[in-house]
Amino acid sequence: MGAGVNNRRGETVAHARLKRLALLWAQAHDYSACAFEITLPRCRYRADLAAYRPRSTGLGSTAIFECKQALVDLRRDNCRTTATRQGLEKVQRRRQILEKHLRIHYPNLRIADSLFSELESHDFAAIKHRGYGRVLRELAALQNRLFDCTKFETLMRYRCANLFFLVLPNELFQASEVPVGWGVLAQADGELALMRKPVWQESAPENRLWFLQRIATAGTRALNRQLEITFEDVISSRCRSC
Repeated sequence: MGAGVNNRRGETVAHARLKRLALLWAQAHDYSACAFEITLPRCRYRADLAAYRPRSTGLGSTAIFECKQALVDLRRDNCRTTATRQGLEKVQRRRQILEKHLRIHYPNLRIADSLFSELESHDFAAIKHRGYGRVLRELAALQNRLFDCTKFETLMRYRCANLFFLVLPNELFQASEVPVGWGVLAQADGELALMRKPVWQESAPENRLWFLQRIATAGTRALNRQLEITFEDVISSRCRSC
């Protein structure tokens, strides 16, 4: 099968295959409660696969599986905040230095929008300075990356689960591309192999319980779809029982 699109879910066939393999691997390792596309506790992200492994006493453990079929997909969610902030500060300093020199060499760029000359703005875009334009593009890219591309780090920081796994094609696995603390399951010959063990993260009991409830809710929705039970059917039944 190629890397076409699975129209039913709007995802590629390759991504769907990785999710299926992750589900199979999770159940084979005693994660008996699993669900796809689960909203996670304390953050805005969803997990490709959420899994829960029960214990004989007390709450069980939780795991998140994120499937990435291409390097660009992996890097999009793997921004390291500290390094990115340092890069952002460096570019900000370059911008300030450039603007200082541009104000000196192009005094005509001043915009008389303040009673005080030191507070007046400057229209730096008017001269289409290549170096300045490049700095602005770098600045925008780093800001976007810092605020939109930190999924892996955020899930770990918020302790959304006890264990985190990346699920990748074997050829995509590179140690330098793996976020800190995450395990790696690599696809080879139609199955997954554990290439790196994840680091255990303590997760609050209420987070694990909420996690399990979300999996159960997803299971109920799947049953409703299978049996063609609509929300209106549920409301109607509720009204009749009142």
